[in-house]
Amino acid sequence: MSKPDYYEVLGVAKDASERDIKKAYKRLAMKYHPDRTAGNAELEAKFKEVKEAYEILTDSQKRQMYDQYGHAAFEQGGGAGHGGFGGAGDFGDIFGDVFGDIFGGGGRRQSRQQRGADLRYNLELSLEDAVRGKEVDIQVPTWVSCKPCDGSGAKAGSKPKTCTTCHGAGQVQMRQGFFAVQQTCPTCQGTGQIISDPCDSCHGQGRVEKTKTLNVKIPAGVDTGDRVRLSGEGEAGMHGAPAGDLYVQVSVREHPIFVRDGNNLYCEVPISFTTAALGGEIEVPTLDGRAKLKIPSESQTGKMFRMRGKGVKSVRSGAVGDLICKVVIETPVNLNDRQKELLQELEESMGGNNGKNRPKAQGFFDGVKKFFDDLTK
Repeated sequence: MSKPDYYEVLGVAKDASERDIKKAYKRLAMKYHPDRTAGNAELEAKFKEVKEAYEILTDSQKRQMYDQYGHAAFEQGGGAGHGGFGGAGDFGDIFGDVFGDIFGGGGRRQSRQQRGADLRYNLELSLEDAVRGKEVDIQVPTWVSCKPCDGSGAKAGSKPKTCTTCHGAGQVQMRQGFFAVQQTCPTCQGTGQIISDPCDSCHGQGRVEKTKTLNVKIPAGVDTGDRVRLSGEGEAGMHGAPAGDLYVQVSVREHPIFVRDGNNLYCEVPISFTTAALGGEIEVPTLDGRAKLKIPSESQTGKMFRMRGKGVKSVRSGAVGDLICKVVIETPVNLNDRQKELLQELEESMGGNNGKNRPKAQGFFDGVKKFFDDLTK
């Protein structure tokens, strides 16, 4: 009886990639493995076919020979490797390659040194400091490398020994059914080393707790949500592993005058109705001091005035924003009798709400009158 085509056994095309072949094998091996088929001889034979096809097609030289000569290339002891199913051990070794990305198998060793954790420090700044930039000293409680043992964790004059359980790999292979699963070595906890004579200062960790003071340069133009990274200033790793990074997270306090939006600043400026009506020049605050702002006559409340270049310089592009001033007409309070008389005379001279001096009011009340007229029709 002729053997079936290996590509047909796995259900892949002749130009299938090795990744596709492994995917197909994984699917079929799960289906036909003897641990699942409860001694069914027919399905066990099917598994042997799948295994044989997999071994040939994932070996580049054997695959090339098979593509050129077919099954004849492996007759007379040609090395097809089809001497029968060798039990769960064979299956686990092959699956270690198939599931390598999931379980860390496939013969790859993981690095024993795990980098220290990154840290975050929350720094609150005033708007002025955020805009101009500032140097600040911060205190950070963290883990630092132990000086007496130079981070090794072993007492001076001694050295860590290779773990005899995992032989320095930091991981051991555990069998779960027909899976081969990589797990952290329980003896050395993944370090690959055993410290028989630990350092008195760090008790074998290679690091100690300490509060360190750091000088941080905050660039001009930062805003809430920006952060400054200090490389290598995070937690020291255990047993001499590299330290993580420290991220200084910036938040800017609310300002009593200005509101920031991107690179622009906004503020409200109160003006008298006389200035609004007749126009004039007023002083407005900026982050650089006072500045003059010209108010044209007949300005209405809420009008915006842009002062170019008086905003914030971008920390990224270097572009400078503007200061946007919103004028708000302030109603006078605490009037004396004479002031009230003068205002009354002014109101009468302008013809009340129907005068030409109040176009918005006139338009509003005309609209109201028309609205009620329509309701009565």
